[in-house]
Amino acid sequence: MIVDSHCHLDFPDFDGELPDIIARARSAGVTRMVTICTRLRHEPRVRAIAEAYEGVYYAAGTHPMSAAEEPMVTVAELVALARHPKFVAIGETGLDYHYTAQSAEVQATSLRLHIEAAQETGLPLIIHARAADKDMARILADGMAIRPYSCVMHCFSSGAALAQAALDMGFYLSMSGIATFPKSSELRTIFSAAPISRVLLETDSPYLAPMPHRGKRNEPAYTAFTAKTGAQIFGVSEAEFAAITSANFDRLFPKAAPAQSA
Repeated sequence: MIVDSHCHLDFPDFDGELPDIIARARSAGVTRMVTICTRLRHEPRVRAIAEAYEGVYYAAGTHPMSAAEEPMVTVAELVALARHPKFVAIGETGLDYHYTAQSAEVQATSLRLHIEAAQETGLPLIIHARAADKDMARILADGMAIRPYSCVMHCFSSGAALAQAALDMGFYLSMSGIATFPKSSELRTIFSAAPISRVLLETDSPYLAPMPHRGKRNEPAYTAFTAKTGAQIFGVSEAEFAAITSANFDRLFPKAAPAQSA
């Protein structure tokens, strides 16, 4: 029983194929997945996917790379969306200075509003962080000092210092296909130093397909390949790693836990 905690099923890469994509995921043991809305104007179509398929949940927010292009999100908008039974998290949000450093100030404003919505709703925050480790750690800590909240560092590929800062705040690190790449030994070392109880799995599909599918379109079924690498990192069986990361997901995303869903 594997959970893909972060995918983008509404992206055009999957047009016309969703029934097959979800069927392949289930055949691979991926029984639940969270599809992520990155622009709030697309929320209706992402919600419709979650409503149409058992075991599919959703989250919504403004991606940091889109923050300067989209209307600024409001806390009230996110709180209203959170009332939906299959809406399980706030985001993704965060900071990306690799491609969009010029909008750093707008990204920070957006991030703080998402943090406030997570605090208000009690739902976990989904964070995208790239090339902004120091600012990310500072803003997350500033929010925590005001009011506690839960969070996952999605597709974690940042440095050890940000990983430790996140873990010190009680957050989770999500392992994507990047961890399976041959040159990702430093990232695997960062994960190996984390408590296994704070690790999640994801694809970020259609991006970042794990080995042996690197360079091809990713899909939720491929979470199983990342799970195999995770099991090797922590020295446990694949079944045990799947069970542990699924239990971790249930703690962080209680609205998507089996008992709640039932």
